[in-house]
Amino acid sequence: MLEVDGIHTYYGDSHILHGVSLEVRAGEAVALLGRNGSGKTTLIRSVVGFTPPRDGAVLFQGRPIHRLPAYAIARLGIGLVPQGRRIFAPLTVAENLTLGARTGDGAGWSVERVFSLFPRLRERARQSGGTLSGGEQQMLAVARALMTNPRLLLLDEPSEGLAPLVVREIGRVLVGLKREGLSILLVEQNVPLALRVADRVYVMSKGQIVYHGPAADLAANEEVKRRFLGVA
Repeated sequence: MLEVDGIHTYYGDSHILHGVSLEVRAGEAVALLGRNGSGKTTLIRSVVGFTPPRDGAVLFQGRPIHRLPAYAIARLGIGLVPQGRRIFAPLTVAENLTLGARTGDGAGWSVERVFSLFPRLRERARQSGGTLSGGEQQMLAVARALMTNPRLLLLDEPSEGLAPLVVREIGRVLVGLKREGLSILLVEQNVPLALRVADRVYVMSKGQIVYHGPAADLAANEEVKRRFLGVA
């Protein structure tokens, strides 16, 4: 579904990603873990065209996309839940959902279907996005991405700043989406959430992949978790 092949990405003269490679197979959930500043968000930005890599390649369903503009990449079927949610605060919940709605050959997401997934959004359909709690805004960000009917869903730190109960709810939703066959790339610092959702895990440090393996193997690898993730 997604192949990132040896990319080097810069912010100006600052070299952030150093030959990063990873892949997400069809119907698979993959987690990318790492401390703050390790390069995780830069990788997401490289995939979706916000900060294109200078070297290496990004392929989506076998097609090179690393030279395409962001809007063209989105139209191919990549949905993004950005870090910080980035909802449209003045617009209502319903308007946030319909603004980016796009038909596709994926799961066939509609407003009614995302309301079934997130009943709280149905209750607040006429409220402006800016009046929602942090957890509700995160649900809205996920729902808005699903409304694009993506083949691949990218999530950048969806648990950031959320209460444990909401984090568990987000995890439940992601597990359900994976079971339905949606391909997922989850960027996280919350190791328990990532291990709950992901089939495979990559760990990044200082702009490089330093570990890759099944989620179950990372769960048992105390050295990697302590050294690169700060998990005792």
